[in-house]
Amino acid sequence: MNAKVWLVGAGPGDPELLTLKAVRALHEAHVVLIDDLVNKAVLEHCPQARIIAVGKRGGCRSTPQAFIHRLMQRYARQGKCVVRLKGGDPCIFGRGGEEAQWLREHGIEVELVNGITAGLAGATQCGISLTLRGVARGVTLVTAHTQDDSTLNWQALAQSGTTLVIYMGVAKLTEIQARLRAGGLSDRTPVAMIENASLPHQRECRSSLLSMHDDAVAFELKSPSVLVIGEVASDGQAILSDTRFASSYQYNAG
Repeated sequence: MNAKVWLVGAGPGDPELLTLKAVRALHEAHVVLIDDLVNKAVLEHCPQARIIAVGKRGGCRSTPQAFIHRLMQRYARQGKCVVRLKGGDPCIFGRGGEEAQWLREHGIEVELVNGITAGLAGATQCGISLTLRGVARGVTLVTAHTQDDSTLNWQALAQSGTTLVIYMGVAKLTEIQARLRAGGLSDRTPVAMIENASLPHQRECRSSLLSMHDDAVAFELKSPSVLVIGEVASDGQAILSDTRFASSYQYNAG
């Protein structure tokens, strides 16, 4: 039997957003290596699997990436069906490309199963369409946290004319705000800060580029959160009259 690992996206949290292919992989799995941000409710789809937590969270003790690589390699070479289960999508800030490359270099077959990313799901639940004809011609996904602490080209992002979706930005709100303003983005640009995307306790704070930091402090915004910055985040552009979850909480600044 050929050694194989499935890199599976569990989506942003709502277990109903799993794909059918993800469910099939979980059902067949003997071993599931699970990230911290994965909703444990999805584990009902893998009744026969050994579950191993290999979480990686900013500011917390994390499982070394090299150790995760070795676990996948070990179980795959034992002929077991291995699923590496990640929050969101494996290839959007989920190290999916990095892990796939390492496994292939070590002779292990890889199959990636996409999941819905938090920026998309969270925005939709807030009535935000990330692209909207006549308003936003595209969307740019970026992370505020980089492995080497390198700086993004904030001026280019500010002038891109696209909706900006920023992951892992809660700890860098002051820097994000300052750099986008310095890059020429208008202080009036709408901002939506979305916490716990797609979950029943999802919360959102609507603000502007000028006020986003102060509003986030007042709102007590916490990780995991995504920032949606652009005209589509204006209340006047909402595609839905209400959020999906009755238990979600919306805070409108000002």
